Order: sequence, then structure tokens, then C-alpha cells
Amino acid sequence: MLVHHFLEDSAGRLPDKTALICGDKRFTYRQINELSDRLAGSLINMGAGKQDRVLILMDNSVESIISLFGILKAGCIFVMLSATMKPKKIRYILKDTGAEILITHGNKSRVLNEVVRDPVDLKQIIWAGKSSNLPLPSTIESRGFDAIIADTQVYSSSGQNAVIDVDLATLIYTSGSTGEPKGVMSAHYNMVSAVKSITHYLENVEDDIILNVLPLSFDYGLYQVLMAFFKGCTVVLEKSFVYPYKIMERLVKERVTGFPIVPTMVAILLQMEKISSFDFSALRYISNTAAALPVAYIRKIQKIFPQTKIFSMYGLTECKRVSYLPPALISSRPESVGIPIPNEEVFIVDGDGNSLGPDKIGELVVRGSNVMQGYWNAPEATAKMFRPGRYRGDVLLYTGDLFKKDEEGFLYFVSRKDDMIKTKGERVSPKEIENVLCEMDGILEAAVIGVPDDIFGQAIKAFVVGDQKINLTKQQVVKYCTRNLEPFMVPKYVEFQEEFLKSDSGKIDKKVLQA
Repeated sequence: MLVHHFLEDSAGRLPDKTALICGDKRFTYRQINELSDRLAGSLINMGAGKQDRVLILMDNSVESIISLFGILKAGCIFVMLSATMKPKKIRYILKDTGAEILITHGNKSRVLNEVVRDPVDLKQIIWAGKSSNLPLPSTIESRGFDAIIADTQVYSSSGQNAVIDVDLATLIYTSGSTGEPKGVMSAHYNMVSAVKSITHYLENVEDDIILNVLPLSFDYGLYQVLMAFFKGCTVVLEKSFVYPYKIMERLVKERVTGFPIVPTMVAILLQMEKISSFDFSALRYISNTAAALPVAYIRKIQKIFPQTKIFSMYGLTECKRVSYLPPALISSRPESVGIPIPNEEVFIVDGDGNSLGPDKIGELVVRGSNVMQGYWNAPEATAKMFRPGRYRGDVLLYTGDLFKKDEEGFLYFVSRKDDMIKTKGERVSPKEIENVLCEMDGILEAAVIGVPDDIFGQAIKAFVVGDQKINLTKQQVVKYCTRNLEPFMVPKYVEFQEEFLKSDSGKIDKKVLQA
């Protein structure tokens, strides 16, 4: 089975069922399937070859859904970028993937204006929505999304770009320890396995209506669509959670049954004075991943949603999902992230790779068909986290996270093995933020760490050594970061230092900063 078969199979079974609700528009499975067919045919006619990478830079929208399935049908690999991504990172990913086609919205012109200044492999930009007047180099051709999907040309699954389930479906870029993002390679069978497993324990059915406010560049948000289309559910797709009252009104109006959240959203919900006035009787389940929910939050959510099952989960992009806590145990084991998902095996090992018993802290290792292929163009990073298993084709994922388990096998997250920061549901490389800080006039050195935060899981704290000739303020540093970093990477705290304590090798001693 291939990922785009989710859409095709549901369109065959339920052609006139509403697949997607986006704003005031509704789209059936037949419509989404036909439009993605047309996009696939156009991509092939434009020269897209088998396993070529195609980038999507869009807000959550029907165009983004049509794009990801159209790209897959064309035998290509989709790369979903954050709609808030800055030019420098977009340019890096363009060069890293060698992508020649980018699908985007017209409102991204300003960002892309900086991207196309430097030489890249990009040959085609497809604009959705409002047309762009962006001046492009002669090497890049501009096309209209609406014009392309209006074409009656459709793709053929038996054509020149036909793929099988071991071929790649997507690259999902996450922060890397070197400061540059890494593309996690997911084959079709990896994603199919994860979707089947998650929908099994969530007990998803055709009648489910899933409300997604999470960005599709975030695998948690992306999989809401994949899971729904696999089962033939309906997705209510929102751009964000900026207007929580409107989201709650939409949740009630559409009789939503599934609501994926992250801790930052819970913090907002708990601050809503009129939250108890909403009728949540249709809501069957809430799921949480990214950072674990504080126990106090769990207790409060249970009061707001007394009839709703709460799934506390843990995962990482390299394998999508690791574990879930059965909702019946949320009150008795609120600090646990549960048990392995179906069709997966996990171990907790010491530094020599030996399995550890109950209450022993070690690194979590994951085994299963949901474990991804490795990192794009990064063999050394791949070898560090992905190691051969016992059998041919068997791959073990060394997560870099420290865990322990109790006598009954329930898992408990302890901490990150390295200094990667997990904030607002995203993995953030301190090095990436430090690089940006050090580009600011008036900053001589910078060090970034994660500090405990009940809402974010971890909050970002930046330590900087400033040039005494330039009297920088904390507000100026944050403003600079806001202009040059994605929102989840902007430091919550900034602290000035006269100098850093360093090791003999000249490295800043972050343990001192943590203390």
C-alpha cells in the first residue's frame, strides 16, 4: 500500500463524503482525488521524475492537501515546509534536496524574494491563490496553481513514475545538532505502518471528524490528514490556534470527535473563562504529544472534558510515534507516556547496548516498520541514530532520549540525552539559534539552552556576551530573533554575560549555564 492510496481508496468507497472542511468550503473525497490527479499529471508533464523532491511552502489549506497527494501520485517526494520558515532555511533545504519545483501561496513572495537571489536548482514555482509579481531569474518559470489543476490531464499509476512501498514518500526537516536542519526520510511503508498503528489504538472510524489546527509541516499535524483519509474520516483544517474561541465554536458546530493538541494549546484552553459553556458531548478523544502534559493540566482537562478520552503520547519524527497511554490509566499513571504502539518493540539500554530492567535509566531504542530510513544526505548522522538490527533490513532507532520503565512495562520520559531542546512540540537545535544570534551586531558570543517550562515542555534561554561599545537590550535581541527565526525558536529568556567559562578545547561550558 502507498500513502496516496489512502485518498484513492476512500474516494472509491465514499466519493461524495466530505473529506475536508477548510474555512467556509467543503470538499468531497472525489473532488480532492480528481484535483490531485490533475496536479500529478501536470507535474509529470513539467518534467518531474520518479523520486524527485517537490517543496510545499503553504499555510494549512486545501491547496496544501491537494499538493501533497498530487506529488505522491506523480511518484515524487513531498517536502512540507513551515509557513513561517525564514529565507535562509528555505534556501538551505532547496539546495539540500535539489528540488526543482516549489508549490506556494502568493503571500510568500516577500520571503521567496530573498530565497531566489542566490543560485538554486529551482526551475518552477507554482503559485496558489493571489498571484505574485515577484521578479524571478530567467531560469525559474512561474505557473498558476488554479490553471494547473483546471487541466484535464491526469496521471497514470502505471506510468513512468510508478513507485513501490520502499520508495520515499516525504522528507521532514528537523533541527540538527550541527545547526543545520536534517531531512528525515520516510518511505511509503513507514508512513502506512505508523498510520495503521495509531488509528488502531485511537479506534478511528469513518464517522470521526478530526479538527486539526497544527501545521502540516509538523508531523503530528500532517498525520491527522493521513489518518483521516486512511479511514475515510472528515478533517476540519484550521490555519492555527490564534483565535481559540472561534476554534471551539467550530469544534462544537462540526460535532468534532477527535482533537489533537499540544501543551501550549492546553495552557490557552485553561485560560478561557467561558470554556465550560461549550457543548463538548460529541468529542470522543483528545490526543497530546510533543512535550508531556503537566499532571495539573491533565486534572484540569478532565474537568473540562469529563466524557472525553485523553491519549497521552510520545514520539519523534524519526519513527513518528513510540508510545501511548491507554485513556483508562490517565488518572492512575499521569506521568507515564504509556506502552509501545501496536506493531513496535522498544528497549531501554545502557551505554553498551545492554537491555535494562525496571526503574533503570537508559537510552530508548525503537524497533519496527515505523522507523524511518535515515537522514537525507547525512550518512554520519544516520549511522549515529540508526543501527542495523538482528535481521536483514531490520533497523534500530537510538532515540537519544533517556527513559525508564516500571515493573509493568510502562514508559517514563526522563530527559534528552544531548542538549537538543524540545519546545512547543518542535525539536530545536541550540546551534541554529546561536548562529543567528552571532550574526547580530553587538553580540560577540552566544549560548542557548533549554530550561523547564510547564507550558512549552522546555523554554529557550539565550546567554549572550555583548560588545560593550553597543549597549544592546534584551528586547532588541528578542526582536532580532523574531525577524530571523521561526516563532518556536525565539528565546523566551535572554541573559547577558560578561564572559563564558570555557573548557580546555575552547568550548562554552553549558553545564555551568544549566546550573
